[in-house]
Amino acid sequence: MNAPDFATADFSQGLAAKERHFLELDQIPAEALRRIVDEAQRRKRARLGAPKGLRDDRLGLTAPLEGRALAMVFEKPSTRTRVSFDMAMRQLGGETLVLNAQDLQLGRGESVSDTAQVLSGYVDGVMLRTFRPETLAEMAEHATVPVINGLTDRSHPCQILADILTFEEARGPIKGARLAWTGDGNNVAATFVQAAAAFEFELAIACPPELDPDPTIVAAARDRGAQVEILRDAAAAVAGADAVITDTWLSMNDPQDVRESRHRALQPYQVDAALMAKAKADAIFLHCLPAHRGEEATAEVMDGSQSVIFTEAENRMHAQKAILLWCFGAL
Repeated sequence: MNAPDFATADFSQGLAAKERHFLELDQIPAEALRRIVDEAQRRKRARLGAPKGLRDDRLGLTAPLEGRALAMVFEKPSTRTRVSFDMAMRQLGGETLVLNAQDLQLGRGESVSDTAQVLSGYVDGVMLRTFRPETLAEMAEHATVPVINGLTDRSHPCQILADILTFEEARGPIKGARLAWTGDGNNVAATFVQAAAAFEFELAIACPPELDPDPTIVAAARDRGAQVEILRDAAAAVAGADAVITDTWLSMNDPQDVRESRHRALQPYQVDAALMAKAKADAIFLHCLPAHRGEEATAEVMDGSQSVIFTEAENRMHAQKAILLWCFGAL
């Protein structure tokens, strides 16, 4: 399929279309998600050995976002989201503008709806990394350009598409595979639940009952045919798994008493060599980072031969390139 001619096309309708927001995996057709992952893999393969800053059109690919600008708005700090989106836009020919919420009038009481409409007059898309999912929804409701979920307390869809890309590079098609999550049933775990329905893999989540993933997300995914188990035994979840996944136990702003109670509750779910041994012999270990070695996973696992965490981090950039193309109507 040839990329559209951005120099002559009228994008006023396409860019305002609600379906071009990238907010939650369960709001996007499974076929579109599949195309996004496949396109990410295609573009990554074409870049092997190339300088990181080289535009895609220098590699025989299209770089259709030339002249387009993405505003990246951060309520929460970031390493991977910030750098991967910036490099994704550069490789696609576009530009980025980094905005911290405290530097905007948004941080001084201006409404999200007003901010969305103002930004829509300046840039071609908005990536928002925020706390409340309601903030993201309000931004998307009032923006007239695509809005991308860079993370909320509810979900992290860009990360999960990068994880699926990483899995398929290492183990082949994810359809029918068994993935095991152990630890906090947080926003990343909840988005894996959504992905289980779209990509048709089996998901076992082991966590203490007080840290279960959002039950409404689990119920909705099961209604769509997802095979999702919620267990209390990490060993049972990991048994026979093709991938073992975890995430940090703590948020940076957690008070000391919360930190202590979380450590007590989650210690039985730590990924160590003994737990990894219960998965398939060629299982991979995933962690979206940042990590705390010796807490959610041991250094032996994090830095071991089954770990693909740094490939996973790199794949954020490749996955987000395909997400951007989809949002801008070029995929």
